[in-house]
Parts: sequence; C-alpha cells; structure tokens
Amino acid sequence: MTVIAPRVQAPPAAIAADQPARVASSRRKRAFDILAASLALLAFLPLLMVIGVAIWMESEGPILFRQQRTGLHGRPFRIYKFRTMRVTEDGAEIRQATRGDSRVTPLGALLRKLSLDELPQLLNVLKGEMSIVGPRPHAIAHDLVWSRRVPNYAGRFRTRPGLTGAAQVNGYRGEVANDEGLFARIDADNAYVDGWRFRDDLRLVARTVPLLFGDARAF
Repeated sequence: MTVIAPRVQAPPAAIAADQPARVASSRRKRAFDILAASLALLAFLPLLMVIGVAIWMESEGPILFRQQRTGLHGRPFRIYKFRTMRVTEDGAEIRQATRGDSRVTPLGALLRKLSLDELPQLLNVLKGEMSIVGPRPHAIAHDLVWSRRVPNYAGRFRTRPGLTGAAQVNGYRGEVANDEGLFARIDADNAYVDGWRFRDDLRLVARTVPLLFGDARAF
C-alpha cells in the first residue's frame, strides 16, 4: 500500500483521544523511561558520534531528520531520527518509505536495517514526548488518512508513542502494505493500551532486542 499524503501541521481534533489511559499516568513507567533513555544515551554516545560523522560525510543534508508526529492526546511533536534519505520532509508530500526505496542512502539502508536510525528518539523520551514502549508514531499526514479507515484509530493516542511496541514485536512494522496489516497494527496498539501492566513493557523490550539483529521486516 503506497501512501502519499499531503503535509499538515497538526491533526484534526476528530482523531485526537481526549482521555488518557492508565498507562499514560504511570509514574513507574515514566521513571523507567528516564532511567533507560539516560543509560542508553551514555552507552551509545560513541556510536552516535560515529554515525553522525558518517552521515555528514556520505551526503549533503542535516545529520538529524525531524518530522511532525502525533503524540499523547493527539498533540503534534517533532520526532528525531538519523537522516537515512537524500530528501527530508521539505517536499509538498510525505511518501511512506518502502522496501528498495531509491531515496535511501547506502549508509541509511544499514542504519534502518539495524534500527540505529531510531536512536535519537531517546531524546524524545527524555523530553516526555515519547516512551520506551508504546504505539509507534506515524507521520501526521498518514494519521489523517488512516484515521478515516480504521475504527478506534485514535485509541493509540491515549498514551505516549514508543521506540518499540506490541505491534512491532508481533510482526507489524515497516511499510503498511495493505489494510489487513494496518488493522492488525492498530488492534495490537489498542490492546497494549487497554491491558497495560508495567511488566508488559519489560517483556516487550526483551522481545525487541533480538529483532535488532535479525528482523527481515526492517528496511
């Protein structure tokens, strides 16, 4: 499913979830986010610097890619990623990345394969815009399109978006190729929010680790 959506600055109120779930107000979850993100940034600092220099040397453009995403209560925020493409969001449209996408640089392909392009989102976690575990944030333009097609789509906005989530560890990551995959992804996100327990986050983090080294769906 190729999604080409117009760029927008903020989601309409119709797709925003007004009432947060229990997961959104958990102090234990927030404390875990701050501790885990802080330790990860310290541990990966040398790698972050190497990746930044490599991106700067490989192609023109910013080292970090910033794009509007939808967060808690449907509020927009700017997500951070290492730039993996030759283009940024400055065009008139946002096109979903696909396997073999010609916009992706050789280094970018490696970073995406190992999910290293996502490491700067640890800053989003420290800022309180994201969590270690939660529904993966989509581009706002895609939220506008998909919210019209998926019942209860806004349910995923009842908590902070995450670096990893239930949908991703269950195989629903990367390109949204068809409606079946889209519906399954949103169902997994809402099930996570509805039944959240702190130990669920620990399990999802543990299940994410092996995927970093061998997930065929990453590209």
